[in-house]
Amino acid sequence: MSPRKANNESSVYFGSDGWWHGRVTMGVKDDGSPDRRHRRARTEPEIKRKVKALEKERDEGTATAAGRVPTVAGWMTTYLTDIASLKLKPRSLDDYWSKTRNDIVPGVGRHRLDKLRPEHLERMYRRMLDEGHAPSHVLKVHRILSRALKIAHRRRMISENVATLVDPPSVDETEANPFTTDEAKAFLEAASRRPTFMRWIVGVGMGFRQGETLGLRWKYVDLDGEMFHPQWQLQRLTWRHGCTDPHACGERRHRFDACPSSCARHKSYTRGCPKPCPPGCTRHASICPDRTEGGLTFTRPKTKKSRNPVPIPPPFIPYLRDHRVQQEKAREAAGELWQENDVVFARPDGRPLDPRRDWGEFKELLAEAGIDDRRLYDGSRHTAGTILNELGVDMPTIMEILRHTQISQTRRYVKGRSTLTRDAMKRIGDSLMPSPQGPTETRTETTDSRSARARRRRRVR
Repeated sequence: MSPRKANNESSVYFGSDGWWHGRVTMGVKDDGSPDRRHRRARTEPEIKRKVKALEKERDEGTATAAGRVPTVAGWMTTYLTDIASLKLKPRSLDDYWSKTRNDIVPGVGRHRLDKLRPEHLERMYRRMLDEGHAPSHVLKVHRILSRALKIAHRRRMISENVATLVDPPSVDETEANPFTTDEAKAFLEAASRRPTFMRWIVGVGMGFRQGETLGLRWKYVDLDGEMFHPQWQLQRLTWRHGCTDPHACGERRHRFDACPSSCARHKSYTRGCPKPCPPGCTRHASICPDRTEGGLTFTRPKTKKSRNPVPIPPPFIPYLRDHRVQQEKAREAAGELWQENDVVFARPDGRPLDPRRDWGEFKELLAEAGIDDRRLYDGSRHTAGTILNELGVDMPTIMEILRHTQISQTRRYVKGRSTLTRDAMKRIGDSLMPSPQGPTETRTETTDSRSARARRRRRVR
């Protein structure tokens, strides 16, 4: 009879099923019972190797936690619901959910976390690129999945984050296309004929983000001290169901069949036809009678630095005072229809400007000013940074005005102009070249100059 194994000692034996078995005590489970792991192999050397590997993980503290490892789909749901929701802003969380539903779960959702391999991710990324997704979209999916796997690894659910072994597609940084000074003046000239003129003055002249501009409220505007305090921003958030049966609530919006290849209904959609609803779809909360948390909402800016006060250019002050007077007149004209939101830039009934309508107006002003099409970010934030640079303002100061956390971020926003480049190269040329003597006035060494140099050497000796 073989001697009895001591407590917590591993055991190896040959079973009646024709396999070698190994059992290793890893510790204690949450309920207090022993956490004893099982391995099996065809040969004794192989089972001993597996047992030693498991013991090494236990001794080094790298073994996975006890319990059944969830699938990628199950873990992503847990991660987004219980972990990411505590830290992410609502818009970012919605983006994480969207990419999880549409890309991660269909791609690798059925794999168990501990069975996920780098090649699974690589095949998913390649398939996404072949389907027409931009490399930047695939890179965002990779980062979301990598973050979720990092948390799983930290909690010892998996022994390694396989996303760190995969190189996602490289992304070319989108080149900024800000207004020139003349284009900025032409744009503001076109905007001066509209009631929203001051909105564009603040956006182009001070580099405010769209949400910050539309979310600016009089409470945070100090005209006497000439300071803006951007404490809030306006964002459109996704509605959430407040009912008890989200799937039944959105029944009339469910679409489980894909659009035909000749679909004309969604022709104007920039992202093409929407994807079919997944089984048990719980979306379409916009039609829920008890919907919550959605629509235009005031939210805090993403970083603390974004809430730093910004000086108002003194020439803007008279226009802002006049804008406030005009808004008071609009409030009186609206009467009971006025909805008080204290926003600096409001609709005729007092509600904040709609970001979608604001974007559309930007495109209209581009056409009126005869300026090539570009992004709203280029026409406001990038433009302010570039013009400040052209005026000779140093990078640290521009960083403070734009409220960036790192100066490298500011450098990406500021685009150098060819006129500045030519001027800089002219100055370096002027500093390095000798005094002009004309292109044909070359110096030649004569006999007299050689003899004079020889006399100087003799005197030195």
